[in-house]
Amino acid sequence: SDSAEQNIYFQAMRDLRLKRKSIERLFFEQIFEAFARLSRYDVTHASATLAPAWGARSDDVLERTVAVEAMVNKVLNRDGMALDQLTARLSMLLGKALIEQHNPLGPTLLCEFFLQAGRNLGVAIKVKLIILKLFERYVLSDADRLYGEANQLLMAMGVLPDLKPAPVRPLVARADTPAAAEAQPPPPDESLPPVFLALQELLFHVRGSLAPILEASAPAQPISSRDLLRLLSYLQQHVPKPADQDDFDLRNQLEQLLTRVSVKSGKSRVVAVADEDVINLIAMLFESILADRNLPGRLKALVGQLQIPMVKVAVLDKSFFSRSNHPARRLLNEIARAALGWSGSDDVQRDSLYLRIEQVVKRLLNDFVDDPAIFSDLLADFLAFTSDERRRSELLEQRTRDAEEGRAKTVLARQHVEQALNQALLGKNLPRGVVMFVQDAWSKVLLLTCLKHGDQSTQWHAAVQTMAQLIWSVQRHDEPDARSRLLALVPGLLKALREGLSGSAFDPFATSEFFSELEGLHVQLFEPEPQSPADASELVEVLEAIVLQSADEGPAQAAPALLPAEDIGMQQVDQLRLGCWVEFQEDQDNTLRCKLTAILDATGHYIFVNRTGMKVLERSRTGLALAFRRGAVRTLDDTLLFDRALESVIGNLRRLERGK
Repeated sequence: SDSAEQNIYFQAMRDLRLKRKSIERLFFEQIFEAFARLSRYDVTHASATLAPAWGARSDDVLERTVAVEAMVNKVLNRDGMALDQLTARLSMLLGKALIEQHNPLGPTLLCEFFLQAGRNLGVAIKVKLIILKLFERYVLSDADRLYGEANQLLMAMGVLPDLKPAPVRPLVARADTPAAAEAQPPPPDESLPPVFLALQELLFHVRGSLAPILEASAPAQPISSRDLLRLLSYLQQHVPKPADQDDFDLRNQLEQLLTRVSVKSGKSRVVAVADEDVINLIAMLFESILADRNLPGRLKALVGQLQIPMVKVAVLDKSFFSRSNHPARRLLNEIARAALGWSGSDDVQRDSLYLRIEQVVKRLLNDFVDDPAIFSDLLADFLAFTSDERRRSELLEQRTRDAEEGRAKTVLARQHVEQALNQALLGKNLPRGVVMFVQDAWSKVLLLTCLKHGDQSTQWHAAVQTMAQLIWSVQRHDEPDARSRLLALVPGLLKALREGLSGSAFDPFATSEFFSELEGLHVQLFEPEPQSPADASELVEVLEAIVLQSADEGPAQAAPALLPAEDIGMQQVDQLRLGCWVEFQEDQDNTLRCKLTAILDATGHYIFVNRTGMKVLERSRTGLALAFRRGAVRTLDDTLLFDRALESVIGNLRRLERGK
């Protein structure tokens, strides 16, 4: 049955894909071994019978032998003279007569090596014959170049330099190469959208890869778009899993299907020009998309599975390339936009975004036959999902911003307080109790005042003034009016201290204890100089700068060296905009994608969140500039993925056209 036969072909394709590297290795190993054996070569003992490779039945062997003989004869008829010269030169090197069947580069042995290399392929004879055809098409058809270069090399080394070179075969284009097309593109089909017609002019140079593997003499007959959709739907059901996506080549798969269709009908069935242009364009778009550094690696394979559905939708509707709001294009763009902040470390099995994208891909592969309305439905569902996610992340992001701004203000206020304390205390000899009070209690009054009113306010200046008066009031002064000044100062000072402390909810017991101590200090100052040290309160000299540290913060980070404004790293930092995504290279294997959510006025620090809105990084402007300079961070491009890829492909096609 047809489906059983199709399964055989697809199993073979998979088998070939998996074993390709080992087939190539075995093939080349045999060539090297054959050259090594030439030194022990004896024409009487050497035999070149084709071993029944691929473990085939006798009738299969016959069929395969006939096919191989035809392939060998074609090379001998076409390139016999160049091959004879190569065999003669190798004979000269060996000092013994070599025959074509034993020449490691002759078609007989090349075919045998290929059969031996593929002997572990458990495939049906029909498939073997197609694989042999492919070998003929991609390897043996260029044998003349191989023999030409080998002869040139041996001539240059002085091996039979006087042999008249074989005439160079003119480059006859195969029916399936661009050179075989007319030198001028065919007249445009006016019924197609103008943007697609403009693209077709550029695509003219990459046409010709989608032809069946048949003799050039077979008459070409385009298949209808409807038939092409049927072939694509068939392939759509056999798209490999994301892990195997690397080896999937849509054009190659289609070519094999066309070959089978052609063999059955006896006509060379090809894809119509406009449809081939669509396939080539989408293939190039997906090459660009899968090379895009902004799309996270683990999502690329998933997005890569959308290639066939996108080809189908573009075959059905060529305006796909000109309508930026086309649902299929928008779906691809929205997936890429949502994925921009997706981190490679996210657990794919539990990550809601990955699972949702996977669901979209599966729906399209399973359900999209020929009704593009499915894209509108999937787009609406996906937008509902992403807007929900965005709403949640924006709420958390706002909370993160508020918390960070509050924290930064506190850090800055604490710096102002530290500065005020150190200005007032450093280098002075003061009673220990007063130093402790200023450092533990009044610092909190200052901090609250700074946070509430700012460091330029009258309230702040008054609180700093109260601290200065307190410190002055507990020191001995020699000026004659010092005692009267102290008497005048104390009532207002005590009132200011009490008001400040009550506003900062300071422990009332500790407060009353301090006031008792302060009263004693003031009384001492009114008395004459004390006679014994025991009567004086304990004085301490404040020598070290006071550093206030909050419970929720680690040690203060040392500020990195400043960089000039024209520094390249600084310029890159200055180009960052709120809401833009960046990728940090954390170490050799791990990257972190995050969004710039705030640049804090208080500290100038840059705050980054992940896609859920949670803070993941904080960097100073200089620290960020240094990271840019050493390549440890890069900005991600959040422009539309499809449009970016289309621009890149058009640029490449224009360069190709100029190079022709």
